[in-house]
Amino acid sequence: MKLYYSPGACSLAPHIALNEAGIDADAIKVDLRTHKLADGTDYTTINPKGYVPLLELDDGTRLTEAAVVLQYIADRKPGKLAPPAGTLERWKLMEWLNYIATEVHKGFSPLWHPEEIGDQAVAATKAKLGKRLAFVESQLARTPFLTGNAFTIADAYLFTVASWSGYLKVDISGFPHLVAYLKRIAERPAVVATLAAERKAKQPA
Repeated sequence: MKLYYSPGACSLAPHIALNEAGIDADAIKVDLRTHKLADGTDYTTINPKGYVPLLELDDGTRLTEAAVVLQYIADRKPGKLAPPAGTLERWKLMEWLNYIATEVHKGFSPLWHPEEIGDQAVAATKAKLGKRLAFVESQLARTPFLTGNAFTIADAYLFTVASWSGYLKVDISGFPHLVAYLKRIAERPAVVATLAAERKAKQPA
């Protein structure tokens, strides 16, 4: 398989999931500013959406959208990163994936280009995002991971997007359980390895 990713983008979540599951895949870096691969290939010829992640299967089938790619990876190693499909526990996991995608991930999106929306909109965006993170905080006050006592693909996704808070100057100090959670996730061996690989990929050749 091939995972098309950009360092630090939401593609970090499936990159982590692959390493957590022990699944071998070629990680191919995409420059999202130029939409080029290292060999000069126009990434939009591979993914017309133009963004990451994209997972290319061994037969050439291509999957996009982080929440979908994460579930595909989890189902390659049943029981390791997600409950079985069709169970109530899996539906609860999917509920979290959808919440992260639509409320947290997209909640951060306007902050990547604050100059386009202005100071007032930036403040409003951060206030709304704070409410979404407060809901996450309430869950993490009860359980060590989003769905209970085990790390899942939902945690890989939340870790990825919530970690943007530092870069985008979103104050999460009022959410101590979330802060502690991010620290715990960052210390997982698969996460350490993935972050190191992506940092290395960002260095000039």
